[in-house]
Amino acid sequence: MLQVSVLREHPEQVLAGLAKKHYKTAEADVQAILSLDQRRKDLQTAHDAAQAEANELARQIGGLMKAGDKAGAEALKVRTAELKQQTKSHADELAQVGIALQQTLYKLPNLPHSSVPEGRSAQDNEVVRQVGEIPQLPATAQAHWDLIKKHDIIDFELGNKITGAGFPVYKKQGARLQRALINFFLDEARAAGYDEVQPPILVNEASGYGTGQLPDKEGQMYHDERDNLYLIPTAEVPITNLYRDEIVAVDKLPVRNVGYTPCFRREAGSWGADVRGLNRLHQFDKVEIVQIALPDQSYTILEEMVAHIEGLLQKLGLPYRVLRLCGGDMGFTSALTYDLEVWSAAQGRWLEVSSASNFETYQANRLKLRYRPEEGGKTQLLHTLNGSALALPRIVAALLENNQLEDGSIHLPEVLHSYCGFSKIG
Repeated sequence: MLQVSVLREHPEQVLAGLAKKHYKTAEADVQAILSLDQRRKDLQTAHDAAQAEANELARQIGGLMKAGDKAGAEALKVRTAELKQQTKSHADELAQVGIALQQTLYKLPNLPHSSVPEGRSAQDNEVVRQVGEIPQLPATAQAHWDLIKKHDIIDFELGNKITGAGFPVYKKQGARLQRALINFFLDEARAAGYDEVQPPILVNEASGYGTGQLPDKEGQMYHDERDNLYLIPTAEVPITNLYRDEIVAVDKLPVRNVGYTPCFRREAGSWGADVRGLNRLHQFDKVEIVQIALPDQSYTILEEMVAHIEGLLQKLGLPYRVLRLCGGDMGFTSALTYDLEVWSAAQGRWLEVSSASNFETYQANRLKLRYRPEEGGKTQLLHTLNGSALALPRIVAALLENNQLEDGSIHLPEVLHSYCGFSKIG
């Protein structure tokens, strides 16, 4: 979340940033936060003054009692009782104001980086670069939802029977391709210096608030009400929360972690080409890279993360493009996001397969994730970053569509042959 000090010291900059993200109630919410913060300060001052006076009176009462002035001591005791009531009242109101302040801060999205373009929707995103040749398919080419039926490698109807729409069953070569991609992505990340972790896929409420999924995306997350736990929408949530309430030693930075998890999201639709087949699911597999970095290094690290993701796409032989998201299309918690999209030849359109983002101090402030610049110095907030490296469903869709041959078989990239144990499907 945003720091109150930033809102207080740079209100015009904050409002301009919120306007770029098209946050509608910016002025009212910022003013509410500043008013609550001032009320908190006034209450704290009054509380501290009453506490100090009560402490001084206690010292005086002791002296009067020693001197035998019981009447004087009793008079001061009356005042002390009043002060105790005041401090209790102040403490109660401080707690209420603190909750209100926190809840209002949670509503504000992160401020966009200066390089974020203006815009309201995906049509306004900036194409940074496009890499690779668009494949020319044979006349018999089919979309991936037909190919998976033809080769019997993914079964949506069976998944619908077991669970519901958006929960496919991978089988035969489809299941082996899933496992191959996961292992390939993990191995590449470890070779790039990331430490592999295997986190839980259920997280508590504090974790959801820590990385900003709550309260912003509460309706999109699967929630177990009995235990108040959430199925993760991305491995970003548990991996970043490994460092909640931590002060990380400078010589341990940047922290680099990678993890594979299934991911769960309610947001998937059930109609139209945009959500057909593997294009959008309720459950899918993803390998996530997460870094925690010093503030002056985070944007260099973001570019390095994007380069790593591009390297995966290049090794898979998939044509892709890198987009810098505009203010209206970027995520709630992000300061700068790059989307990477691959070309889906049979569908004739670009499919998003990764987002890489720098959150600056937004998540770290929620997480109380800090570092100490120098021995004995004041702690400061770190920057958090993450990226999909990669999400599997649309990668599989593009691999199937882009590599189909005239005889109906599908040739797989050479880099996957040893992982799969086969070189083609069909």
